Amino acid sequence: MHPDEIGPDEFDDLVRDALDRLPDEAARLVSGIAVVVREDPEPGQAAPGTLLLGTFRGIPHTAVGGRVPGSLPDVITLYRRPILAVCRTRDEVPPRVLKVLGHEVGHALGLTERQLRDHGWF
Repeated sequence: MHPDEIGPDEFDDLVRDALDRLPDEAARLVSGIAVVVREDPEPGQAAPGTLLLGTFRGIPHTAVGGRVPGSLPDVITLYRRPILAVCRTRDEVPPRVLKVLGHEVGHALGLTERQLRDHGWF
């Protein structure tokens, strides 16, 4: 079966499994962040020629001591179709979902792209 045949419900299950596989410290952080799945990024959201697999929208936890009352929640978004597009086989999808989720959790922790690359989450 080709990765494109993984529908939204099955992909949601893969995201839940990835959340369960996060290290305890990361799992505690994610418990305060909304994790959502979208089919694709909004047009213009990614730089031209860039395939956007996920995003973190919020304030990195290194920048603040806590949530500002009345502020919007932090959100990690995973994009189903782009993630499936970079996978050649069905077996590549679960580790890719975990890697993208871990990458965005890293941003929530305040890590830069370089730091994420150095830790293998790129």
